[in-house]
Amino acid sequence: MPFMCIHYWPLPLWFIVIKTVNKLSLAKQIQCLIVNCRQQYCMKNIAIGLILLSLLISCGSKKIPDVSGIKVDLQLQRFDKDFFALGTSQIDQSLQQLHKKYPGFLQDFLFNILALPPQPDSNKVVEQLIIQYIQSYKPLSDSAENVFADMSAVQDEITKGLQFVKYYYPDYKLPTKLVTFIGPIDSYGNILTTDALAVGLQLYMGNNFSVYKTDAVQEQYPAYISRRFKKEYIGVNSIKTIIDDLYPNKASGKSLLEQMIESGKRLYLLDQLMPETADTIKTGYTAIQLEGCYKNESTIWSFFVQNDLLYITDPSAIRDYMNDAPKTQVFGENSPGMIGQFVGWQIVKKWMAKNESVKPDELMKTDTKTIFEGAKYKP
Repeated sequence: MPFMCIHYWPLPLWFIVIKTVNKLSLAKQIQCLIVNCRQQYCMKNIAIGLILLSLLISCGSKKIPDVSGIKVDLQLQRFDKDFFALGTSQIDQSLQQLHKKYPGFLQDFLFNILALPPQPDSNKVVEQLIIQYIQSYKPLSDSAENVFADMSAVQDEITKGLQFVKYYYPDYKLPTKLVTFIGPIDSYGNILTTDALAVGLQLYMGNNFSVYKTDAVQEQYPAYISRRFKKEYIGVNSIKTIIDDLYPNKASGKSLLEQMIESGKRLYLLDQLMPETADTIKTGYTAIQLEGCYKNESTIWSFFVQNDLLYITDPSAIRDYMNDAPKTQVFGENSPGMIGQFVGWQIVKKWMAKNESVKPDELMKTDTKTIFEGAKYKP
């Protein structure tokens, strides 16, 4: 399949896509680009300020429902503190006491998160493994006590998100507890149990946390992933688990366009449930990456259209645009990975602008073909 010629530029304008142009047209485009790039370089600081201003304006322009009257009780439970305070000399008795306080979650933690052997005849083995785990992860637990000495802001953000969930989904059974735990580094960051949102603090210690910089952890969580290991992402990732519970992701195996729109629907819903949270946090993009997406929206779309990529179904080709990555290779260094979710998000926003009476649940149940044809997306 022929691809367009893509020229990379070192300044914030990522690229220009050229398919068939004559020499005079190409020269004019390059001349315009050089002028634009010079102007962008001179106004770099102003541009950064405008990013922040645009985020404030976009938030202020949203029609945000008043959910202040919706009652949500979310109790914070610091399982992490109680677990690492266990007396290891009589671990069996200590675990029984912990079970009384966390009758459901302790079992989830031991056998799902720590993945300990559940056989009845292995109690002694389990106890020894628990002691080893406490000893190994105690330094991380001590660090977490400093990082998360005050969880009130996180609790408030999640509570606000749950108020919006209740506003749009009045019959949905909300979790009543926010449980914090410290699991293995390669374990879960967010879990939805029968009555709780559980948060693995080991994946939110701050992007400069020394453990994340080790070779072993970087191999599993490269910098483009671990840069998001900050407490600012706890709220968004918690609400994402609610969205996954409401609408299990069934996009696998579908065309690139369908996966883009399905991803865009989920991002649009997240925006409705967390309207006051920055788009950079919700998308996972940096401010520069998000600005680049908007500035080059038309060019990005043209790339997919002109290279006949919208209806491809090959997973190895789709992952270049739908998987998390440090960048989208074809769009250059300043582009984000998962650029397909941005495209899908814009298509969904265009369709919703024409169908303002549609509720989130209706949107999520609307097929991608209807959304694409109705949006008439041409940035």
